[in-house]
Amino acid sequence: MERKTFTPRENWQKTVESQGLTFHSNDNPYWNESVGYRFTAREVDTLEKAANDVHELCLGAAQHIIDKDLFHKLSIPDNAARLIVDSWNKDQLHLYGRFDFVYDGTGQPKMLEYNADTPTSLLEASVVQWHWMKDRFPYLDQFNSIHERLVDRWKKLGLKPGSKVHVSTLDGIEEDVITTAYLGDTAREAGFDGRFIGLESLGYDSSRRIFCDMDNEKVETLFKLYPWELIVQEDFAKHLPTADMRIVEPAWKMLWSNKGLLPILWELNPDHPNLLPSYETPEKLGNTWVKKPLFGREGANVTIRKGGESVETEGHYGPEGFIYQAYCQIPNFDGNYPVLGLWMVGDDCAGMGIRENSTEITDNWSRFTPHYIQY
Repeated sequence: MERKTFTPRENWQKTVESQGLTFHSNDNPYWNESVGYRFTAREVDTLEKAANDVHELCLGAAQHIIDKDLFHKLSIPDNAARLIVDSWNKDQLHLYGRFDFVYDGTGQPKMLEYNADTPTSLLEASVVQWHWMKDRFPYLDQFNSIHERLVDRWKKLGLKPGSKVHVSTLDGIEEDVITTAYLGDTAREAGFDGRFIGLESLGYDSSRRIFCDMDNEKVETLFKLYPWELIVQEDFAKHLPTADMRIVEPAWKMLWSNKGLLPILWELNPDHPNLLPSYETPEKLGNTWVKKPLFGREGANVTIRKGGESVETEGHYGPEGFIYQAYCQIPNFDGNYPVLGLWMVGDDCAGMGIRENSTEITDNWSRFTPHYIQY
């Protein structure tokens, strides 16, 4: 694993915009092709195996939480727990997710968390970095079959051929809208009638007991890029148990997108080479740990404590509770700290996307950096 510097392609901004990535720049480029990470095939095999192995552990942990009624450890309310159990018992299949791993090319990759409900940076990982690699290294390869796997996965979700799939998120959040639109494209490529709807426009017809769109058409399948822990607080949530509507991701994904999963994984699989020790309280971790809110996203409200000194990020998470995870040194490449996003499509690892930051906490200012494999 090496970080290499490159001259960006001429007119790269227009190139990535043509591929759907319109939020490529802020004060500094979000899409950063002035560098790229080189991996060997052996390293990629190691990462793929680690993601698949931990995913299997997560399946076991979900069953354990349901069997032992441990929802309180994840601050999951009763109405959400009922939806979780129902969707799990019905074997409702899931679409995709993203692990965040730490790895420097040596030893075993360590899982930081599982973004299993509303992961973004998908278009960048699936499409944009693939075209970068083909332009830069047409004779090399990349750990990336995300697009093909997504199209195939839609076909395996048990939906009626050609049926409507409404893809939804809140209007006005550019990254979420683009991610949702891309998933709508993959649904259409799979043969479904993919339609975008702003989540604010989702209606409920009490006489027909159905959810409907702005044209008053029934919403049969809803992909939502909106956290389940917020959905269950919405007024329309009371209709979910009785409405005839399939939701992707299923409600049981609440178990994996919650940092409360991490101590349960460690309790069930102590000393697993791809897990970090995690607990509900910090005593067993001494004076060095990472504190994470259960519902946290984008590095908000995270505290890193090392030897009595702490660094903390701001945010609005935390009232739901925290967990404590063993500190893991993120590789430092000239002041850049990369976190490897390993993408799961269904139950298989399908590719990788890398975000790097100038601090050890990956946040929404982190830069996306492409990669390639050199055999």
